[in-house]
Amino acid sequence: MIAHLAFGKSAEQAACRFLRDKGLRLLQTNYRCYFGEIDIIMQDGNDIVFIEVRGRNHHDYGSALESINKSKIKKIIKTATHFLQRKKWLYKVANRFDVVTINRVTNQWQIAWIKNAFWEEE
Repeated sequence: MIAHLAFGKSAEQAACRFLRDKGLRLLQTNYRCYFGEIDIIMQDGNDIVFIEVRGRNHHDYGSALESINKSKIKKIIKTATHFLQRKKWLYKVANRFDVVTINRVTNQWQIAWIKNAFWEEE
């Protein structure tokens, strides 16, 4: 289990570096509240971006992106809403939900960035 947690932390750090290199500004990592956790919160221009990082060492159980189900999306949206309310930014700033998938292949990170990966469904 410890190796799994270390891989997850390394994947989040790699995603953060990748997004900073793309011009995003880090606001917070591992934001937690009653509803759940958001891996990374960044600012992209005027947008607040809530980022879910999914890493995989192997594809035995599907791709990293396939591992994000409706339940996880609901938790992320509720957690993001909590964050925006705490900051008094709800309905005042634009926001989006991105996903960064990371696969480690021969000690190299393969990173994919999916902007607007999901949104709240009515």
